[in-house]
Amino acid sequence: MTAEHDPAPRTLPQAPGGGAEFPPGFLWGVATSAYQIEGAADRDGRGASIWDTFAHTPGKVAHGHTGDTAADHYNRSEQDVALMSELGIGAYRFSVAWPRIQPDGRGPADPRGLDFYRRLVDSLHEHGIEPALTLYHWDLPQALEDAGGWRSRDTAYRFAEYAHLVSEALGDRVRIWGTLNEPWCAAFLGYASGIHAPGVTDPAGSLVAAHHLLLGHGLAVPAIRAAAPAAEVGITLNFYPVQADSESAADRDAAHRIDLLQNRLFLDPVVRGAYPDDIREHLDRVSGTAYLRPGDEKVIGAPVDFLGVNYYSSYRVAGGGEPSGPSPWPGAEDVRFVDRGLPRTDIGWEIDADGLRRQLLRIAREHPGLTMYITENGAAFDDVPDADGRVRDDARTAYIESHLRAVHEAVAAGAEVGGYFLWSLLDNFEWAEGYGMRFGIVRVDFDTQVRTPKQSALWYGDVALRNRLPG
Repeated sequence: MTAEHDPAPRTLPQAPGGGAEFPPGFLWGVATSAYQIEGAADRDGRGASIWDTFAHTPGKVAHGHTGDTAADHYNRSEQDVALMSELGIGAYRFSVAWPRIQPDGRGPADPRGLDFYRRLVDSLHEHGIEPALTLYHWDLPQALEDAGGWRSRDTAYRFAEYAHLVSEALGDRVRIWGTLNEPWCAAFLGYASGIHAPGVTDPAGSLVAAHHLLLGHGLAVPAIRAAAPAAEVGITLNFYPVQADSESAADRDAAHRIDLLQNRLFLDPVVRGAYPDDIREHLDRVSGTAYLRPGDEKVIGAPVDFLGVNYYSSYRVAGGGEPSGPSPWPGAEDVRFVDRGLPRTDIGWEIDADGLRRQLLRIAREHPGLTMYITENGAAFDDVPDADGRVRDDARTAYIESHLRAVHEAVAAGAEVGGYFLWSLLDNFEWAEGYGMRFGIVRVDFDTQVRTPKQSALWYGDVALRNRLPG
């Protein structure tokens, strides 16, 4: 393990009027994902994904909602790109739908799927918007799940082949490439608690899935570099700072296990090229380690150019609980999550802006020199237009501003942060919550597909254009 040192503070430019100025070249973006916005589920040869199957299974998604139409971005991408440009957005993080490229998860690419993303990327460039592509945001082809999904080692190899096909087609147009989005969710919500697709409850198998997701990442990195030598390649992980409720041994152990599963299980092997001893011990206790093969950790540790940081909240935990039903915490089902009395967003997540600063500085301290992008950060609030048709989402604007100030403080303290991608551009299909949770800075009327920029969109666009927060 490398020695840890506090990052060196830096002097940032002084903004007129005392505002918080960001470094030159800082990327100001928005983020989406394919299944959540594209719709057109049966268009142009697209195959079924695990989310199509899951959403169409009664009782799995709130109100029986599906992503069949979503925000209809597949048919409205030109309109959405033009809207980003009007708002002053400088970068767009989107994901490619694997079933559009390989309907069954293997074989040659469907040119119709690639052409959609070519048109999208070309439109972004025409409007001066930097594309940032994510290869996997949870929409595994159903045919691969039928063959074992991420619990099967073969899926990692299929992912690398898919990565090569996409990078070969778009490598001349896209600079920023992310392999996976939030493998914690794909592994533990999908295969442990079962509240996300594919809806499996297999705690030991979820750790196998986590390893194969990481292996797929490691195999994809050189595949992308071979097709796109100038690419910046990374992975996006979702981080939650974890605090013990007390100094008792039980609470400290609970915090250690949750931090291990949420944060370190994915970041440590990616950056260090090995699972630390305590992680190996946890894996061995819960799932065994027969699926870890010699050389896997070296593959997973393929050098990356950046780390995508998704941040929404933090945890305070205690030991001594009783397991109750399927849990997304394999080997930590007894941990209790403590309500701190903080304000919450409408989806129920506690608001802790300073947790983002703490997390960025922890990464900078433990992995010095690692460039980070904030690849997701945002809030769900139930916004409704007023009598004039305007959406005054003051709570969302306050959330974004407080988190951007936390990013600025982390950058000033020495964290290498190259940009911020707000989640999300559009109201969309929010996974198991359906359309009830609105994260967008642009309101979508799902009956008419009319887009209405909220006040947060106008505020954020102004920040992006000025490269600074107001004083």
